[in-house]
Amino acid sequence: MDIKIQCCGIVLMLVMIYFYSRQKKVQLNTEKAFWRVFCVTLACISLDVISLYAIKYINVLPRILVSIICRAYLTSLVLVALCSLIYICLDVYKKRSEYRKVIFHWLYIAAPAAILIFVLPIHYQHKEGTVYYTYGPAVFVTYISAFVFLLATLWYSAKEKTKINQRRREAVVFWMVIWIGAAWVQFFFNQLLIVGYACAIGIMVVYLKLENPETNLDRKTGLFNHSALMQYLRQLYGKEENFSVLSLILKQPKMLQANNIDDIELELVSYLFRIPNVLLFKNSGDEIIIVFLNKGDAEKWITILDKRFYRGWGVDLTIFLQPDWIYIPDANVVSTAEDILYLMRYARENYKEMADKRMLSIDKEIVRQMRNEKEIEQMIMDAIEKNRVEVYYQPIYSTKEHQFTSAEALVRIRDSEGKMVPPGVFIDIAEQNGMILKLGEIVFEKVCRFLKGINTGQYGIHYIEVNLSVVQCAFEHLAETYINIMEKHKLSPKLINLEITESASLSAKKILLDNMKVLMDYGIRFSLDDFGTGQSNLNYIVDMPVDIVKFDRDMTRAYFENGRAKYVMDAAMHMIQGMKLKIVSEGIETEEQYKTMEALGISYIQGYYFSKPLPEKEFLEFLTLQNK
Repeated sequence: MDIKIQCCGIVLMLVMIYFYSRQKKVQLNTEKAFWRVFCVTLACISLDVISLYAIKYINVLPRILVSIICRAYLTSLVLVALCSLIYICLDVYKKRSEYRKVIFHWLYIAAPAAILIFVLPIHYQHKEGTVYYTYGPAVFVTYISAFVFLLATLWYSAKEKTKINQRRREAVVFWMVIWIGAAWVQFFFNQLLIVGYACAIGIMVVYLKLENPETNLDRKTGLFNHSALMQYLRQLYGKEENFSVLSLILKQPKMLQANNIDDIELELVSYLFRIPNVLLFKNSGDEIIIVFLNKGDAEKWITILDKRFYRGWGVDLTIFLQPDWIYIPDANVVSTAEDILYLMRYARENYKEMADKRMLSIDKEIVRQMRNEKEIEQMIMDAIEKNRVEVYYQPIYSTKEHQFTSAEALVRIRDSEGKMVPPGVFIDIAEQNGMILKLGEIVFEKVCRFLKGINTGQYGIHYIEVNLSVVQCAFEHLAETYINIMEKHKLSPKLINLEITESASLSAKKILLDNMKVLMDYGIRFSLDDFGTGQSNLNYIVDMPVDIVKFDRDMTRAYFENGRAKYVMDAAMHMIQGMKLKIVSEGIETEEQYKTMEALGISYIQGYYFSKPLPEKEFLEFLTLQNK
């Protein structure tokens, strides 16, 4: 009797058990399901060996004992196939109720099969010293039942591939193919007992590709990693568990030397491991997430941790870490793992604005804000994809030529119902998520197309002003992108004036200046927009190679409402005009304001006194009527 193949399979399984049992796990359902498959497969291979000995000594052992052993082995083959199906279904059915319903359905199929295996006839083939195997109706039922479950596993893998972890799908499909191939060979060549070993090979593939617990660990700290966090959160939501989440965003002390950073982090992690009944995750380079299954425990340990951070770290307790704390008391304020991470990222980005203390506790209002932001993001994406981005033009009046010679191009978008969305609703969000780059490119393209499609001299247009956001100013390929668009439309660069803001020059001054140089060499001119807001400083005008300075509407309003502001604006105008730069005064709404600005020598006037922003057709009609 040759049992070398089965013994190799058993040894392989035992080696995997040794390593698997020694490693820290995330307590995932997939881990439990894999362990179930693992144990059933080991039992299956072991029963295979035992059944061979039972057949060999069939004349010595009680016939009923041999029958039970052989039937137990056949049943274990069906159980391995069933467990593999259950394993893949964990990814398909996230909700516990749905998962249980499907599993019970397959159990109702497996139970009659097991009964038939134990009641139908079974026959034994034993050639002294060489071949031992079983055959007959019970064996036939075994193969049919196992094939049903294996084919169901493959069917789920194909039909629900978008729901299943890609690596799990690949590993399980490989496992099933090996097993089906081995079973097919053994069915026609009974003496080749290779099914058990094929099971062991399949388990090894799943282990190495997916279920090795080390893949869920951050090797530096020993905490679970981002991938493990996502799997665990999905499982908690699938079970509809109540849980709390605490995020510690660590700030590195300025005086901490590089070689001490790791020691302090490991000291902190060692302390966090003392918290009972929680799982710890390293979500990013500076963020540790603690998941509590009990809200009372969470609030208790938050108090303890706060005191511990106050004491300091290091050998002499002289290193003080001051983390930002983001606490979600009830994680069910959202419904998915993706939403909870988006919520924490949203809270982190807006931490300073929302946190009145060191800890930001996320409530329903913050969730409402986040969802509103996500809806606006989606609306912007839809507007970009479905060409609902429009450009409006606000006329600018030249006090020297006494007519409208330019306009400011302003982005507008419409929602799915065709309603105009105010810029204040989407501009900030577009800047935060980077979509302002695409919006800006679309606006610039539409402006170029508009200018190329009209006789600018006929309408008295000298140029159109196009805004650059802070994000656009920090975009290294801005000059290249805009020049390509102008060359595509064969547009003269003299027809374009780009507006930069003071804040833009602060955040990415070098990139901005490099872009400005390339664009100015090409022939484009620049304006400094919104002068008088933010960190206003006349040095910006000195540093920035601009031709025009635009006074913000708030500064214009303050000139008429605040005596001190009037003196400041008079001084600024005198200095700017002395530098031979032109001035645009925004926000002019009354005739008095217009007359005053004109008397002060302001070059250009812009505001509702003349016109609100207009779509292309109405803008041209306005120019035709006004520039007679």
